[in-house]
Amino acid sequence: MSMPSPRLGRYALGGIIASILLNLLLRTFVKVGGLFATLLIAGLIAAGMALVFAWWNRRAPWPEERRGIVLRYGLGLGVLYLGLLGMMEQQYEHGPVGLLLFGLHYACYPALAWVALGRRFGGKA
Repeated sequence: MSMPSPRLGRYALGGIIASILLNLLLRTFVKVGGLFATLLIAGLIAAGMALVFAWWNRRAPWPEERRGIVLRYGLGLGVLYLGLLGMMEQQYEHGPVGLLLFGLHYACYPALAWVALGRRFGGKA
């Protein structure tokens, strides 16, 4: 059995950068918003991370690689989302439902990455 890919942080960083760029592009210029935009962006990034991993490594990620990528990706986005929440709360205090919706938007990113990275491409396990 081979060693896990040492580039797990690169996949997560690429996903975080793609998240920032796609959110800016779609929400600012295309004017797509809400949960639909979040699901679209998170799905595109998750599929992209899975395809890039499969392309570079010629296989699907092993379970420990999948956990490592999603953990790094989720933590990185979590830090950014906490900063965004802090800036939003300074302008206007949101209630529990607003915070729950905010958390739902965040949770879409690591959840869809987890699902996409669990897929097997090319029929080989």
